[in-house]
Amino acid sequence: MKDARMLLSDLKVVEWSTWVAGPGCAALMADWGASVIKVESAAGDATRAFFPDTAESPGNPVFTMENRGKRGIVLDTAKPEGRAAMLALMKQADVFITNVRPGSLTRAGLDYDSVRGACPQLIYANVTGYGLTGEMADAAAFDITAFWARSGAARSMIPPDQEPFPSRPGFGDHFTALATLSGVLAALHERTRTGQGRRVETALMRVGAYAVGWDLSLLLRYGDVTTAQPKRDRMVAFSGFFHTADDRWFVVVVKSPNDYPNVMRAIGKAEMLEDPRYRPPYSDIEHVRTVRGVLDAAFGAMTLEQASALLNEADIAFAPMDSLHDLEMNPQAHEAGIFVETPDGWGGSFWGPASPVRFPGLETAPRGPAPKLGQHTREVLLELGYDEPTVAAMLAAGAALQR
Repeated sequence: MKDARMLLSDLKVVEWSTWVAGPGCAALMADWGASVIKVESAAGDATRAFFPDTAESPGNPVFTMENRGKRGIVLDTAKPEGRAAMLALMKQADVFITNVRPGSLTRAGLDYDSVRGACPQLIYANVTGYGLTGEMADAAAFDITAFWARSGAARSMIPPDQEPFPSRPGFGDHFTALATLSGVLAALHERTRTGQGRRVETALMRVGAYAVGWDLSLLLRYGDVTTAQPKRDRMVAFSGFFHTADDRWFVVVVKSPNDYPNVMRAIGKAEMLEDPRYRPPYSDIEHVRTVRGVLDAAFGAMTLEQASALLNEADIAFAPMDSLHDLEMNPQAHEAGIFVETPDGWGGSFWGPASPVRFPGLETAPRGPAPKLGQHTREVLLELGYDEPTVAAMLAAGAALQR
């Protein structure tokens, strides 16, 4: 099998970001062959602190997922020498990815307008919470706040009779990482024609709105939209989740007008099909509740295995609500390439989530472990053309850090 690293092997990427969306975008590029340098402060990316990374417990799984295959350096951009080193990196890079807030970038003199003259080739990607302009441009943001809550996604998904709950960590960030990657690749394609770089910007709130775009499009077109409803109020009977006798859930999506009658016959309720009250489209919510009650009772008396056999025989689109443990043990998940062996940085490896795209015939395993904090500082500075005395002076002054 050929090595997928050839896909982006001619690209140099500098990433100055923390948490998930920015690092996740750069990690995908590293998986696909780009040379990625991660720039951190002396405190390090916040996700380093989540789980131990020691010889006794090697490989922080969260930090590794977002940073595998990169080289890591530490610069203090508040010091002139640190800023100069960052600018030198950007001058040699094809892509710069950052989720540093716009105001902080401007104060550091590393915002797009400040560096574009020195870096005309650079694709400069800003990952933001709420965009680059407006009163919230510099507001603190995470995917749970900007992607999940502010975008309308949470309100669209959580029925009003339920207490609100947060999205899982990194959920919206990974959508945003993919959106950022698509923008970066589009800008790189444009550069092949123009020779010029450009700015790319993504916002967690904007990506969240796109994720619930069906609902949003209806609202914008008609002025109103029905989103998540309590189960009792939904005007559909054979759709959604059902519970089985062995305490499992499965979900059904109706793909054909034949699905409902086929299942009603299969559960021995064909006579209900003769009554117009119980055939879709329904005009009375009480009739929907009656049909739903019949289906709930029928599936509630079956095991998941029995329900699956019935639904497969009727050619229904359904899926059990699996846990992550179920996913791990599912042979189809392995066939789909969901898991990848990941170096832990201590000579071993562990299984982690693979990047979401495969290139059949190309190897897409991580090219290396996540870097230790400041692991490659000296190496990268020397590659930039700094001599040993200058690097030593920067380290002594705290403008850079090597560990």
